Amino acid sequence: MSKYETVFIARQDLAPAQVEQLAEKLGKIVTDNGGKVHKTEHWGLKTLAYRINKNRKGHYVLFELDTPAKALHELERQIRLSEDILRHMTIKIEEFSTERKEQPKTDNKEAA
Repeated sequence: MSKYETVFIARQDLAPAQVEQLAEKLGKIVTDNGGKVHKTEHWGLKTLAYRINKNRKGHYVLFELDTPAKALHELERQIRLSEDILRHMTIKIEEFSTERKEQPKTDNKEAA
């Protein structure tokens, strides 16, 4: 099986609990198709670089997957069908990282 990282951005109007449920649902798709979710990281609500479908912010979630191609294709199909996910990206990796991933930087204009 190959190793992949998938990051998706969920709509800003979802509650954090709803984003966690969405991540669990997507992780279950992978495990049901013979894959394994190595790690899930919730990066929280971040400001987007530009508007996507009238959203200025989004909930970022990272998956590290050890999965066959069939399970990855089904995961991406379900992501494309979901109206709650604005964008996603999957890349193939050689090895899983041992530390936490670098989160996207945000400008904290709201805090100032």
